[in-house]
Amino acid sequence: MGSLFENIGGENAVTAAVDIFYSKIINDTALAPFFDGMDLDRQKRMQRSFLTVAFGGPNKYSGRGMRAAHSRPVAIGLEERHFNKVAEHLQKTLIELSVPHNLIQEVMAIAGSTKGDVLNH
Repeated sequence: MGSLFENIGGENAVTAAVDIFYSKIINDTALAPFFDGMDLDRQKRMQRSFLTVAFGGPNKYSGRGMRAAHSRPVAIGLEERHFNKVAEHLQKTLIELSVPHNLIQEVMAIAGSTKGDVLNH
């Protein structure tokens, strides 16, 4: 049994998921303001690198830690309800990509484990 990264389809799957995921987020009126003025291509690259590492793939992530990366969104009002919407979009993205249920549960557990750092709690 390989890593979660390998089991969901590796780099191609993570790339597809990030593209679909950000499309959902940018089109969500409750979340879009947190991305105003952000270089979305850069954000997607960082997210792909982060997810690759989080899912047990090769570590090429050189971004800031969770707290630092989310300090601006928290300063402008990021709350648990926003975190939950993001998680919902992630889950819908994985379902849309036909990721098996057990792997979705694994991804969602990893995502949930970041809540305290994302919200700077």
